[in-house]
Amino acid sequence: MDQDERHLHASSFGAVAAAYAEHRPDYAQAAVRWALEAAPGARVLDLGAGTGKLTGALAALRAEVVAVEPDPAMLAELRRSLPAVRALSGSAEEIPLPDGSVDAVVAGNAMHWFDMAVAGPEIARVLAPGGLLAGLWNVMDDQVEWVAQLAHVSGAAAVGPRDTPASWRAETAAAHLPRSGGVARFGSPEQVLFPHGQRRTADSLVATLGTRAGMLVMPEEEREAALGRIRAFLASRPETADGEFTLPMLTGVLRTRRL
Repeated sequence: MDQDERHLHASSFGAVAAAYAEHRPDYAQAAVRWALEAAPGARVLDLGAGTGKLTGALAALRAEVVAVEPDPAMLAELRRSLPAVRALSGSAEEIPLPDGSVDAVVAGNAMHWFDMAVAGPEIARVLAPGGLLAGLWNVMDDQVEWVAQLAHVSGAAAVGPRDTPASWRAETAAAHLPRSGGVARFGSPEQVLFPHGQRRTADSLVATLGTRAGMLVMPEEEREAALGRIRAFLASRPETADGEFTLPMLTGVLRTRRL
């Protein structure tokens, strides 16, 4: 997508900040631990932190977390749910922290929105030498037959180019890493997928998919029609028609080190 379209999608979440906080999944604990593995210290920046889905998991690992988020509504939700965390207004392209002040920069389902031509040098600036940069994404496990069908029925607006394991690997292989960091350089990226799952009902899964950027920017009539198709599919499947079920997922981590 072009720059204007990317901005439209990236700025769409604030209008549904409360629903985002309620319905979006957390991240596999093993993935969060691996993202920070071998960081030179405990100072962590959650960049593009949204409502704090990843921030809370980082804080639970006793990291010294600072969260940075550009959208006022998302930032307010983060501050409400995690009042003990230092949360600042800012963006990946303009990080309100001093040089070399963090040992890891992480981003949960956010790095693809960064303008890495600008954000790359900024991330390198705030990272201490040897610090880690890691992006985390939750993806649907389409090796499970009904999940693959759900992804097909949902369409690209709800299940986008990073939302299944194979497409995640292809899309994140290098596309979202800094091309350069001024005088700083980054090592070769690593990609690892970790098993995960989210307890859902049909209604809450529809609500989750309704918080996707592609859905949020749709005209209302098209969005309601798309959500109706998803709702009908879930009602037709024995796995999802009644009560709670686990949506099979994976958390993918893309990690590199500032040299």
